[in-house]
Amino acid sequence: MLEKNQIAPEFSSVNQDNKIVKLSSFKDSKNVVLYFYPKDDTPGCTIEANDFTALANEFAALDTVVIGVSKDSCTSHVDFIAKFNLKLDLLADESGEVCVAYDVWREKVKNGETKMAILRSTFIIDKQGKVVEALYGVNHEGHAQAMLDRVQQLQYRGA
Repeated sequence: MLEKNQIAPEFSSVNQDNKIVKLSSFKDSKNVVLYFYPKDDTPGCTIEANDFTALANEFAALDTVVIGVSKDSCTSHVDFIAKFNLKLDLLADESGEVCVAYDVWREKVKNGETKMAILRSTFIIDKQGKVVEALYGVNHEGHAQAMLDRVQQLQYRGA
């Protein structure tokens, strides 16, 4: 598990537009809220994405970019973004490399069946590439606002 104050694992993955997004490209310029979610266009994931979209301007005002990550394809992400008019990048981590690097690819038991799935998790990474929050197993309800509040606290502390 990742913990506060460690350097965030570098990632390089394609977004919905099949453009490569790298963590290092935000160094010294943007904070990153990197959130992992199980699947496009499912109830909890849709609420979370819509909530982050509703707060997009507030995050931007705090020099913070919000990036969602799932194992869905670029095509699935394009459809999800279009359907709900989302205002954020979604990474298509089809290989699961980013999920493994952030330790969110976990065993899950549902209806007595064990399978691997993304554990809904969020990481706040500062402009120096350091993890300032590592939250595993989060609930989508009110999560985007809680992350905005946390980024605001960091700004006031000069982080």
